[in-house]
Amino acid sequence: MCYFVIQSTFNMKNDSEPLRDIKAIRKLMEESTRFLSLSGLSGVFAGLTAIAGALFAYLIILKNGTVNLNDYLKTLPAQETTLLRWQLVAAAAIVLVVSVLFSFWFSMRKAKKDGKSFWSPVSGRLLINLLIPLITGGILTIVFMLQNQIQLIIPGFLIFYGLALVNACKFTFGEIFYLGILEIITGLVSAFIPGWSLIFWIFGFGLLHIIYGLEMFRKYGA
Repeated sequence: MCYFVIQSTFNMKNDSEPLRDIKAIRKLMEESTRFLSLSGLSGVFAGLTAIAGALFAYLIILKNGTVNLNDYLKTLPAQETTLLRWQLVAAAAIVLVVSVLFSFWFSMRKAKKDGKSFWSPVSGRLLINLLIPLITGGILTIVFMLQNQIQLIIPGFLIFYGLALVNACKFTFGEIFYLGILEIITGLVSAFIPGWSLIFWIFGFGLLHIIYGLEMFRKYGA
C-alpha cells in the first residue's frame, strides 16, 4: 500500500514538472515579445494632467468664457483668435509631454521594482509603433492650424492617439487596445460636435485614462 502511495506521489511530481517548465517558457516568451512594465499609475496621472490642462485652458486662456469653443471664438477679433489658437495648442502639447514623462517615470520605476530592464528591443518596438501615428497626428494638427480648422484639432489628437495605442497594443498589455478604440470613438464623436471639444478632451484624455489606469493598477499593480 505504501509503495503505491509513494509511486503515485512520485508520478504527480513528475507530471507537475513539465507544467512548470511550460509555464516558465511561456513567461519567458511573453516577456521577450511584450513590454510588461507599463504602469497603471501613469494612466491615472496622465488623466489628472489632462483634466488640469483643460481647467487651465478654461480658467486662464479662455478666461471663464465658455466651454463651447466655437461660440467663444466668434466673440473675438481675428488677431486675438489666432493667438488663442496657438495658446490652446501649446497647452495641449505641454499636457502631452507631461503625460509621456509620467508614463516613462512610472514604467521605469515598475521595471526596476520587477528587476527588469526598461530599455529593450520590445520597448523600442513599442515606442516606434506609438510614435508613427502620434507624429502623423502632430503634423496634421499643424496643417489644421494653418488652414484655420481649429475645431478639428482636439478630434485629431484623440483619433491619432487612439490609433497609436491600437498600433502599439501587440507589444504590451491587451487593455491598451480597448483604450485606443474608446479614444478613436471619442475623437470621431467630437468631430461631429466641434464646439464641445474641451468636454471631449476631459473625457477622452482625462476620465478614460483614469479609469484605465485604476483598472491596470488593480490587475497588475504599480
